[in-house]
Amino acid sequence: MANFNLNKVILGGRLTADPELKMTSSNIPVTSFTVAVNRRFRGSNDDGQPQADFIDCVAWRDRAEFITRYFHRGSSICIEGSLQKRTWTDQQGQKRYSVEVVVDNSYFVDSKNESGHSSAPASYTPDSYGAPTYTGGSTAAPRFEEISDDDDLPF
Repeated sequence: MANFNLNKVILGGRLTADPELKMTSSNIPVTSFTVAVNRRFRGSNDDGQPQADFIDCVAWRDRAEFITRYFHRGSSICIEGSLQKRTWTDQQGQKRYSVEVVVDNSYFVDSKNESGHSSAPASYTPDSYGAPTYTGGSTAAPRFEEISDDDDLPF
């Protein structure tokens, strides 16, 4: 049998708190946050209340800056990443463990209106992410040119 290894996580949920950007001692941006994800299936002692899992996540560098800039408590988010288990010894000498998702990609899920942003025209200027310039607000439908004769088309 071939050696097969796969560590891929895709989560969709809501942030439980505002993510806070921190810097490591080597000046690398990092943010840790928790995503609440509702369970699809309920246990046998279902009391009618939705149940959620709270998944710890960590993002580094540009992804950390992006998440802290555009997401806040209650925002819907979709993330892709991998599971990582960390081990350390606390101040009392006890061995501690933590499993978290290391974020590779993050995506918007809500529209601007659903996420609590204003409905004013969007305006975005490129920053360190190298994103293209976007100026929103135009709701006019694009204009298409009518082609009167199909004989000149190459297909």
